[in-house]
Amino acid sequence: MKPLFLDTGYVIALEAVDDQHHLDAKRHWNSLLKALPALVTTTYVINEIATFFNSRNRHAKAVEIVNRLMSSSSVQLIYVGEKLFDQAWEYFKKHPDKMYSLTDCISFVTMEEAGIEAALAFDRHFVQAGFKKLPL
Repeated sequence: MKPLFLDTGYVIALEAVDDQHHLDAKRHWNSLLKALPALVTTTYVINEIATFFNSRNRHAKAVEIVNRLMSSSSVQLIYVGEKLFDQAWEYFKKHPDKMYSLTDCISFVTMEEAGIEAALAFDRHFVQAGFKKLPL
């Protein structure tokens, strides 16, 4: 199976039982576990995950999730450096008609450079940017 990009919203949906997409994410994740593909994410996604849980007074949960992602042999973590940041900033500036976050743009550039076609995401921006999102 081809690698998949791991987005913030998917991880939040998996981990937060009160998330609107929790059941869909759990069902989908359980179907992936049979043949888990390589997952790719960025330090900006990790930042969003940690910030989300910490801002809801769930610091221990933030640490647990980030530690699990960073130590997983299934997850390739892309560190956002100057080059990737600059490419994403250019992407951001070229799309004034979209409500993309800078993290979204970093994700899109990462996916393009790695040849990744689909993201584990609930964010419609991935489809707007020309990618598939899973679950459908």
